[in-house]
Amino acid sequence: LALAQLRAGKPDAALSTLDQLAMQGGVDAPFHLIRSQALLALERRDEAAAAMRAYVALRPAPAAAPTEAETTRNDIVLAVLIVSIIFMMILPLPTTLVDVLIGANMTLSAILLMVAMYLPSPLAFSSFPSVLLVTTLFRLGISIATTRLILLQGDAGHIIETFGNFVVGGNLIVGLVVFLILTIVQFVVITKGAERVAEVAARFSLDAMPGKQMSIDADLRAGTIDMDEARKRRSVVEKESQLYGAMDGAMKFVKGDAIAGLIIVAVNLLGGILIGTMQRGLSAGEAVQVYSILTIGDGLIAQIPALFIAICAGIIVTRVQTGDGPSNVGKDIGAQVLAQPRALLIAAAIAVGMGLIPGMPTLTFL
Repeated sequence: LALAQLRAGKPDAALSTLDQLAMQGGVDAPFHLIRSQALLALERRDEAAAAMRAYVALRPAPAAAPTEAETTRNDIVLAVLIVSIIFMMILPLPTTLVDVLIGANMTLSAILLMVAMYLPSPLAFSSFPSVLLVTTLFRLGISIATTRLILLQGDAGHIIETFGNFVVGGNLIVGLVVFLILTIVQFVVITKGAERVAEVAARFSLDAMPGKQMSIDADLRAGTIDMDEARKRRSVVEKESQLYGAMDGAMKFVKGDAIAGLIIVAVNLLGGILIGTMQRGLSAGEAVQVYSILTIGDGLIAQIPALFIAICAGIIVTRVQTGDGPSNVGKDIGAQVLAQPRALLIAAAIAVGMGLIPGMPTLTFL
């Protein structure tokens, strides 16, 4: 109310409103900022300066910047990681090390998915496009290493063999079908949808950028915000545009990863059968049995982390900031769904009605 009165050219009324608010204990940093603007409009400069000093004192302190040593250490770790991934694609690796890398890949993808679930806003993970590139390279490096082991030794480590036997369950066709379904879900449903959302978000973010800049300039001229706040908001607008533009391109990595996974599985299966029958003296049935299990296990071990990363990217690009303070995806969904009790009652009635259909498991719907 005081801000509206100040904008309407009534600084006296704004001061009166602020005094009433102060009597109720509602004094914070914005209170002193608006008070300083009202006092300045009344040419009470000393009091305005005191109010501005109070605003600066109450304003949250900026987060401490990382030290030069920490920045250098992080840069070195990233550089070593990239070089290691490149060498993974060239040098043969022992099966024990491959097992460790597979476990690290699955753990990393799960961590990124959970981070995306608890992000307060997409800008809180502005480095995600670069992370997406590095994780995709890491996953492809592991796939190349496992392909080399499968074709050269007929053994890709305990994780791939165990996973292949567990999923196949004695039926190779079932294992292939499960792998194809996972790949289709990732490529057609999640990746294509997230790619389109990222493309539209990048376009609209770029189109809305001039309007947001003009709005910030108008608030600055009206005295609603100070120069530091205006600079901060301009930075946010610029980072949003850069993030969605980068995400538009980064989603191509996820799409290409899914296609590469299908090609690698086909190469492992066909190449393994040929090597088994022509070089290792196996019968056609034995070669199919051995290399199909390894191929399916390798494909699933690669596709499950890729699916996690694709879901993570989809959550980030489809996230809508509510503007109601710190929040996350789960909190937003819970608050918005539970805010419609009539919809829940109607859905419950539909579930009960389906449970009453003859032959339906009634307790399941109840």
